Amino acid sequence: MRALCVGRHRFLSQHLASVFRAMGLETTAAVGLDDALAAAREAPPDVVLCDYDLLASVSLERWERDELLSRRPVIAVSLTRRAAEQPLLDVNAIAGCLYLPTLKPDDAVRVLAGAARRVPAYSLGVTPHEWPRVPAAVARP
Repeated sequence: MRALCVGRHRFLSQHLASVFRAMGLETTAAVGLDDALAAAREAPPDVVLCDYDLLASVSLERWERDELLSRRPVIAVSLTRRAAEQPLLDVNAIAGCLYLPTLKPDDAVRVLAGAARRVPAYSLGVTPHEWPRVPAAVARP
């Protein structure tokens, strides 16, 4: 699974990328929203992992209008705020949140795989590239 890790600065984006790479994801680091748009073109992600503080401080309007990123789930990632302290879940573009200090690798991979599989539920998109197609009768209740 490919993850685009977006932070407010290079150190943070590289740290997020290294944490999720250690969990077995293929990661790309990007700084800010504009860099994320360019990085997504080079390595289209299945999921976007974005620093909570960046999401809380800027508009995602450019991502929402982008043909690629508008079709990917965005997960807020924080080193300091637990899920209950992240009011971003009220925003349509945010599919979930992860609190890194207590995050277990197996749980993280399950959450991210689930979000990526449910792309149509969280965005306008398509099924991630690496999963086999599931017949519609099986995929939907």
